Amino acid sequence: MPFNMLIINPGSTSTKIAYFKDEEAVFTEILRHSAEELKPYPTIVSQKDFRKGIILRFLKEKQLDVKSLDAVVGRGGLVKSIPGGTYIVNDALLRDLEIGINGQHASNLGGILASEIASEAGCPAYILDPVVVDETLEMTKITGIPEIVRVPISHPLNQKAVARRYAKEHGRKYEDLDVIVAHMGGGISVGAHHKGQIIDVNNALSGEGPIAPERAGTIPAAALAELCFSGKYSLQEIKSLIYGKGGIVALLGTNDIRELVSRAETDEKAAMVLDAFCYQIARAIGGYAVILKGKAEAILLTGGIAYSEYVTSKIREYVSWIAPVFVYPGEDEMLALAQGGLRCLRGEEAAKTYV
Repeated sequence: MPFNMLIINPGSTSTKIAYFKDEEAVFTEILRHSAEELKPYPTIVSQKDFRKGIILRFLKEKQLDVKSLDAVVGRGGLVKSIPGGTYIVNDALLRDLEIGINGQHASNLGGILASEIASEAGCPAYILDPVVVDETLEMTKITGIPEIVRVPISHPLNQKAVARRYAKEHGRKYEDLDVIVAHMGGGISVGAHHKGQIIDVNNALSGEGPIAPERAGTIPAAALAELCFSGKYSLQEIKSLIYGKGGIVALLGTNDIRELVSRAETDEKAAMVLDAFCYQIARAIGGYAVILKGKAEAILLTGGIAYSEYVTSKIREYVSWIAPVFVYPGEDEMLALAQGGLRCLRGEEAAKTYV
């Protein structure tokens, strides 16, 4: 008999849910929330009952009895830095999601909603590979300023899912692989995967790695310091330039790579920015090849931007000598979450305990 799982992936103005039987999605739905609906709730956590009610009403319309569920899997939020894997939602995890120990984000509701609905269903609740997954080597955290320590914030859910997919397609186990994975979306993260762990990856949120549609990427530190004290910007405005309003959108007024590729055909500046974008991703891949000591067996390109033939071809020109390049466009987070829960239900993986 297949295992029945409800998957919950909260966003800032929507809650995406899916019902899986093993790895088959029976249905997927995006439950949208207007600004007016969310206005009465001053914090992310205070939206819990509102979103839960919408989910349960939708499941009732679908004639899905929560008692039939074998597990509920939520998107992992900003908890403490933890190794990758599937975690059972316990009191310690709920506490850190509720207080936002690493920040407030809609994804913090993933584990909270999963726990509440699983409690009604009488089944386990899990989260899987949140953005704060940290499996990096200790030496990678060191910087030349004692007060600053490198902290990875990346896309481990999709990176690991794609690496597992590659492993399955080649009759291998993820835990036996050395691969480089580049996730290309609004932010860019490039990770070195060694024997089932991401041993180094850039912080795709706060100013590391390649330029991205909405991220400035790595920038000269002294020049940034001068800008900070120029009097032109507040601290929040500087942070916005690093994350959200920086990158390609700051240079060209668009965060759409499809538009950038189109403009590059006739616009010299757009063409230069596009080539710099591809070059910086390739340069990062080359750096992570060194971390794997030249033993990477594959380079995997994923994320929404991997749909661009121009971008993937350009990157391939730079890096195909390192290892064969495989392209997995998009990011199937719902399937990745379902697969994490399924591995635990099947006994293929032991659920980890958050402390």
